[in-house]
Amino acid sequence: MFGSIVIFLVVLSVLVLVHELGHFLVARKFGILVEEFGFGLPPRVFGKKIGETVYSLNLLPFGGFVRLHGENYDGEAEFPQRSFSSKSKKVRTAVIVAGVIMNFLLAVVAFAVVYSFSGIPKTTQDVRIVAIDTNSPAQIGGLVVGDVVKSVSGGEVTSVEGFVSLVEEKKGQRVTLEVLRDEGGEKSTKKITLTPRQDPPEGEGPLGVVISSTEIYYPPVLLRPFVGAYYGFKEAFFWGYTVVGGIAKIFSDLFVGQAPKDIAGPVGIFAVTSQAAKFGILALVNFVGILSVNLAILNILPFPALDGGRLMFIGLEKVIGRKVLPKVESTIHTVGMIILLILIFAITAGDIKRLISAGSLSGFLDSVLKK
Repeated sequence: MFGSIVIFLVVLSVLVLVHELGHFLVARKFGILVEEFGFGLPPRVFGKKIGETVYSLNLLPFGGFVRLHGENYDGEAEFPQRSFSSKSKKVRTAVIVAGVIMNFLLAVVAFAVVYSFSGIPKTTQDVRIVAIDTNSPAQIGGLVVGDVVKSVSGGEVTSVEGFVSLVEEKKGQRVTLEVLRDEGGEKSTKKITLTPRQDPPEGEGPLGVVISSTEIYYPPVLLRPFVGAYYGFKEAFFWGYTVVGGIAKIFSDLFVGQAPKDIAGPVGIFAVTSQAAKFGILALVNFVGILSVNLAILNILPFPALDGGRLMFIGLEKVIGRKVLPKVESTIHTVGMIILLILIFAITAGDIKRLISAGSLSGFLDSVLKK
């Protein structure tokens, strides 16, 4: 359990620190004074000033923060020309968006690493048997794992969907499968006769096989980082689309008066992180990528206290032609933060309730994944 907690804190810290690093680098780029870059959350345990910035180590061992000069007030900064609030709308937007971009790039890097080491999935026209159920027609008939199905009673098979369709049409009838089998490096064609079940057991198909048309290939070593990055971008966009769809579903449920059911808080994230770590470093890195996309999109939502909320005020400034009073904006962000903390507390309370009902972390994880 202690090891799982350490992994969870490290993962969370990496996500937040990368986000804050984006703010830090772009602020420095445009001459904004960065007063503090904090590792962990206050109270401060140790701090050392290097150049103009205090680098601090804080008591709560997760996350981090960047404190920009003049970020929360206007006209009272000690160095007005170097304050965040004195910069143009474009510069302030760039500083705010940088954190989100860094999280997205972290996701791309994480997915690229996974693809570089575990290979690139590629869809082929070979429908291969990857598992066979016990006492199924496939096992009784003589099919073996690794067989490539070429036809079903004369019907050519070039896709998973085509294979399923042909088998469904022949349920309860004798069929002949022509398969390509690799025996000790030599390939030969076999004909297997069997009868697809009309009423297979729950969780099994008519033949009792698991099939796939996906193969894993490994590009040349020198090309793997580039190919991995390409697929990493695709994966990041896929998860981004998925997260946006999930958020839209939550709001649509709220609109019709239904309580969202597919939400997990810190306890849920801890459970999934622990489970991912059990499957090895690549599974954990992949999960970091998924979490990083989530953090990027959640942060860009136009809600006070989030990066999207700050962007909303910059947009409002452009519309009305002047800045919102700093005290007013600060108050709204504070209220937004309180609301977010209440939501997190409520979700966490629900997670704890489910954890107690499940009786174990693994049982709780099962309940989370079933939602």
